[in-house]
Amino acid sequence: MTQQIPSTEPELTGVRNFRDLGGLPTADGRRIRHGVLFRSGHLARATARDSRYLDSLGLHTVFDFRNDADRALDGHDVELPGVRQVNIPLSDPADGAAFWHMVRNGDLTELRALLAGGRAVDQMVTSYRVMIEQRTAEHARVLHALAEDSVPALLHCAAGKDRAGLTVAVALLALGVERSAIEEDYLKSNAAHRRYRVRRDTDAVDGSAPEAMELLRPLFDARVEYLAAAFETIDRCWGDTDTYLRRALGLTPGLRERLRGRLLD
Repeated sequence: MTQQIPSTEPELTGVRNFRDLGGLPTADGRRIRHGVLFRSGHLARATARDSRYLDSLGLHTVFDFRNDADRALDGHDVELPGVRQVNIPLSDPADGAAFWHMVRNGDLTELRALLAGGRAVDQMVTSYRVMIEQRTAEHARVLHALAEDSVPALLHCAAGKDRAGLTVAVALLALGVERSAIEEDYLKSNAAHRRYRVRRDTDAVDGSAPEAMELLRPLFDARVEYLAAAFETIDRCWGDTDTYLRRALGLTPGLRERLRGRLLD
């Protein structure tokens, strides 16, 4: 039997942005069951105490949406006994390597050229659109797994904000959660204790200069316009959520009902 465990995120000191999605309401009056669907940042720096807590959740599967560049930078997830670990990269490793080089080593001239004048926000909006349009196979794989055998499940990327955040949003749409409630949960990633800790290399030109950190900020924010771009892309490309789930992700009515049965009270 799945354990009914409320979120106790303060217990986790080496894992950022952890939360239980239990309690989120659906349009038909049901709620996501506690202890079956979690989201977070990466688990590479989980402490021994963190690992014991994660082990207590009775997880079946951890979905890691990082690419090889992310994993090279932050490390592989800690091993959790008996838990299946599934890596489904949602971004290209070459793009990831370039991204992290810019974040860690970019000097002010480079950062201004790449990110100033709204370009950082534009990059994020584009990335959300691209993930919706081009990562349908990966999102389908996650939803089908959750419907069949993979709960309780933890979904994460590096910061737990973009790739994990968007995959969680897609799962919540399939469960019938209203877009406004999905947005409310998504924006929780902005809380200071949840945010990814941006590290600049000590020998980087300009290091952690305030202007450099401000230029990088949009890349590590959860912003309404990012998620709105994903929702708009669904509507533009498929007309509505139900058509997107059915045609793009292969979520038949029967499979969707199994998903709801596993995750909803």
